[in-house]
Amino acid sequence: MAETCDRDCTAAPPETEAYRRALIAVLVINAVMFVIEAGAGLGAGSVSLQADALDFLGDAASYTISLLVLSMTIRWRAGAALIKGGSMGLFGLWVMGATIYNMIYLGRPDVVVMGSVGTLALAANVVCALILYRFREGDANMRSVWLCTRNDAIGNIAVLAAAGGVFASNTAWPDLAVAAVMAGLALNAAFLVSRHAMAELRHQAVT
Repeated sequence: MAETCDRDCTAAPPETEAYRRALIAVLVINAVMFVIEAGAGLGAGSVSLQADALDFLGDAASYTISLLVLSMTIRWRAGAALIKGGSMGLFGLWVMGATIYNMIYLGRPDVVVMGSVGTLALAANVVCALILYRFREGDANMRSVWLCTRNDAIGNIAVLAAAGGVFASNTAWPDLAVAAVMAGLALNAAFLVSRHAMAELRHQAVT
């Protein structure tokens, strides 16, 4: 993993135009999936679906920021990655809070909606991951984009597992457990991206 500045931190992202097209494609996919999953998550009463929907929204915003700073200097790109790292951390804290709230006001989510929408979301994120795979290494900004996409795919698989768990146990606990795991993934990604961005900014300060 490239969490430290062990390469030329002043280099521009490779294949800029190809990367720009890839970002636009995944931005559109994430924006559409946010609308679909947010409505489904609220309707089904699923915390993990709601968390995943918010993650789609955060990723759409992340891709927008990446597009805006793509041709800028490493200092701007590292700063953007630092902002995105903070947003990942806030997302993780929000999901953790929502999970605790639903532990108190427990309600069983709709497993059919969870399973069907979770499958659609997984397909969307697999497509995004395939589009971005070739750009998974690079500066902190590129790394943050890849980590967002990777976490989304893992989260979708977990949502499907939660749907099966809710169906088998007839309780909401599997849904809540998956939401807590998704919060942990977001907090871990926030740490990795922020550490990489800070390394790039320190490198710039001494050059």
